Order: sequence, then C-alpha cells, then structure tokens
Amino acid sequence: MAVARWWPSSRTAIRGRPRSGDNEGYGMSVRARPPFGGLDASMEVISGKWKVLIRWALRDDPQRFGALKRQVPGVSEKVLARQLRELEQDRVVRREAYDDRTGLRVEYSLTPRGIDLYQALKPLGDWGRRHLAPDAAPDRG
Repeated sequence: MAVARWWPSSRTAIRGRPRSGDNEGYGMSVRARPPFGGLDASMEVISGKWKVLIRWALRDDPQRFGALKRQVPGVSEKVLARQLRELEQDRVVRREAYDDRTGLRVEYSLTPRGIDLYQALKPLGDWGRRHLAPDAAPDRG
C-alpha cells in the first residue's frame, strides 16, 4: 500500500506519479495535505526569494506593479508577477484593477491576512537589524 509523504518544499501536489527511485510515496503540497502544526503552512506562504520584500513594500500603501518593481531591486518582471499571483492565491495580497481615463490601472495591497502576517514577521526583521545588520555589534553571547 502506498504511503503519502509530505514535502514542504513542493509547491504543487504530484499525484499518480512516483518520485524518482521511490514507488511508495508522492510529494504533496501544504495546500493538499493537513497542516503540520501550522509552521510549514506559514513557511509555504512566506517562502520565495522576494515574497517578504514584496509584503514589506506593501506594508503602508497600495502599490502599482512598476512601483513594486522599483522597491524590490533585482527582481525580474516575470518573477514579481508570479510571486504576486502566489501571494494573491494565498489571500495575503489583493489585486485591484481600475478602469480610468488613462486605461487599466492595477494596484496591489495587503489583505487583513497580509497585515497580520506582516505583524508576525516584524519581530524577525527587528532581530535581523539587531544581530545581522552590517553595523550591528557582534553578539558575544
């Protein structure tokens, strides 16, 4: 009998296809399996090279795509669009399209879940500034 194995790094569920060299389990996304204490579900939402920086850029005001691209230096348009879609699917970011005289305008903002997640990550940023920032004194602890 096949036993399902859970792999937190997997983004999508792989069903009906054995992993290479393993016929007993299939990788499953956090969305396709029961939460493993909540930490892996949280990590799935915040994982991604640019996601934390995107949420940080959205912390105060809604931003258009171009403004986000400028605030997250080094991210390509393709990756930014993909990570914004993933954050939208996770209901952390809201995408609102407006049709005005100049044409279609799209703004991104944090949802209440996104604001809650920002508040949860803020202490992590504080810790990084205290301990890992270039001008921080080494911890002799």
